[in-house]
Amino acid sequence: MKPFEVQILTPNGSVFNGTVTGIKLPGTEGNFEVLYNHASLMSGLEVGVITIKNDSKVDYIAVSGGFVEVNSNKVTVLAESAEPKEEIDLQRALESKKRAEERLAAEKKNAVDQIRAELALSRAMNRIKVAQQ
Repeated sequence: MKPFEVQILTPNGSVFNGTVTGIKLPGTEGNFEVLYNHASLMSGLEVGVITIKNDSKVDYIAVSGGFVEVNSNKVTVLAESAEPKEEIDLQRALESKKRAEERLAAEKKNAVDQIRAELALSRAMNRIKVAQQ
């Protein structure tokens, strides 16, 4: 497979910048894979896992939404947050999941608190999933 450039950026800086042979992304309309000479596109990203392939090596990055642009064999991801598997603190993610579940179980909650707790739970579960791969 021919390589192409991938850059993953967050408000805190670059998370990944390199040459890959494939990348799988969690698009808002479903997961999709980009290979060399992929058609140009722009898509929103959901909370999920970015899988980066470089020949036989595979890396995983937990992402919590954002956008991706594919153009002229270059993929640019603008993510709200992104954490490579190696940087995820599993214990912290498990604690975040527990707190979110407790907030969801609480009796008093308004719609905004409910949505925030659901999103926090989704992000925590995604980080746990990536850390355990």
